[in-house]
Amino acid sequence: MSTVYVIMGVSGCGKTTVGKHLAEKVDVPFYDADDYHLPSNIVKMASGIPLKDDDRWPWLDILAIEIQKWQQGKGAVLACSALKEVYRSRLFGIKENNEIINDDHSAFAKAQKYIIYLKADFDSIATRLDSRKNHFFDPSLLRSQFDTLEVPHYGLHIDATIDKKEIVDKILQMSR
Repeated sequence: MSTVYVIMGVSGCGKTTVGKHLAEKVDVPFYDADDYHLPSNIVKMASGIPLKDDDRWPWLDILAIEIQKWQQGKGAVLACSALKEVYRSRLFGIKENNEIINDDHSAFAKAQKYIIYLKADFDSIATRLDSRKNHFFDPSLLRSQFDTLEVPHYGLHIDATIDKKEIVDKILQMSR
C-alpha cells in the first residue's frame, strides 16, 4: 500500500503550497481537497456561511474513495483542512457510526504518521488571507475554522510560518 500524505490545517496555513512542493519531492501526484467540494459547499463558503458536518460528509466520502485508489497506486499528497478527528478518520475509511468502508481496519492508524498539521496562530493566518486573491474561501470564516479545529495527537506538527522549503524538509526527515 502506497503512502498518502495529508497536509492539514486551517485555510491559509499553506497546505496547497507545501503539498505541491512535497509531491514534487516524493514524485507523487498532488491533490487539493477543495477541488472535490460540491458546488453547493463552494457557494456557501464564498458567501461566508460556515459548512456544517452534513455538508462535509459527501465531500469526505468522495475523498476517502480517492485515498483508497491513491494507496493502491503510486501514493499522493492531499491538501485538506481535516479540522476534526472524525473528518480525519473518515478520510481513511471509518464513517461516523464506525462502519468501515475500507477493507483494512487499521488504515487510519497506519495513516496517522503521514498526517501533517501546519500550525499557526490566528493573526498570522488572517494576515495571509488578507493578501490572498482568487480563492472562494471568505476570510470571515477563519474564526470558525479555529473554533472547529481539533489538533491531532499524532502525526507531524510543523510551524506554518517558517519557509515552505524548510517545512518540506522537516516532513521528509520526520516521516522516514
